[in-house]
Amino acid sequence: MPIIFLRDRKVDLSKLEPTREVVDGQQRIRTLLAYIDKSLLKDYNPAMDEFVVLPEHNSELADKTFKELDEDIRQQILSYQFSVHVLPASSDDREVLEIFARMNSTGVKLNPQELRNAEYFGKFKTNMYRLATEQLYRWREWKVFTEFNIARMDEVELTSELVLLILKGLSPKTQSAIDKAYKTYDVKFPERNEAVRRFRTVMDSIASKLGQEISKLPFRGRPLFYDLFAYIYHLQFGLGTSMSKAKPQTISAAQIERVRLVSEKISRQTAPEAVLNAVARRTTHLASRRAIVNYLNRQ
Repeated sequence: MPIIFLRDRKVDLSKLEPTREVVDGQQRIRTLLAYIDKSLLKDYNPAMDEFVVLPEHNSELADKTFKELDEDIRQQILSYQFSVHVLPASSDDREVLEIFARMNSTGVKLNPQELRNAEYFGKFKTNMYRLATEQLYRWREWKVFTEFNIARMDEVELTSELVLLILKGLSPKTQSAIDKAYKTYDVKFPERNEAVRRFRTVMDSIASKLGQEISKLPFRGRPLFYDLFAYIYHLQFGLGTSMSKAKPQTISAAQIERVRLVSEKISRQTAPEAVLNAVARRTTHLASRRAIVNYLNRQ
């Protein structure tokens, strides 16, 4: 748990009790108190404060209240040692505000995926991060993302887009659509098992059929990787098909050769104008995505 910052307050001479205020870490402390013993919070609000552990976070402790946990687990929680820095009582309010501002300002505006990471904790968010992390070595090997991109959670956002492709079919990229998915599937994600299986299947197929070639192809770029994924997904499961469990279709050598041929034509600028325009603009509009996926599907 990140360090918590406190400030000593002047001792109440009538009660002779020391008092400290929380400078940074109030939500962390409140969350623990709400889970351990809600009576410790005078303003406890069930709508905001009540929660249990989700199966995605810990299957063994899922749906259990603190009192329902095994004794050794409760003891571990209560024995946890926080990293705390205590500011002296002589620190005035201006100094405290400056410290708080520095701790909570990186100088870089949070991108949409970083905001989602802070807002959601449920099923969709948990699964998107798990899937993105599983593919981390491929993102790097295929040069789809730089380390900076990964640090900014760009690979998680693309994973979210690809799962939405599986669920909804080909669509334009909009932040509102991704936000809606995180909200809609936060508590219940009935298609989870099949969507996760299909995502892993397609990524494994790309790896087995093209492997390290991807790092040398135009499809290594994020917008075109989406189109490559869509093409392979369509070959195996069909775009816009039902989410009932389905066996993936076999991909032929000729269909993979089509990726190489299209890559060569894009690199040599001999592909159709609509395709070249979509590549040059690096857009995520539906028309651009369709132009490239349709061109890959052309026999």
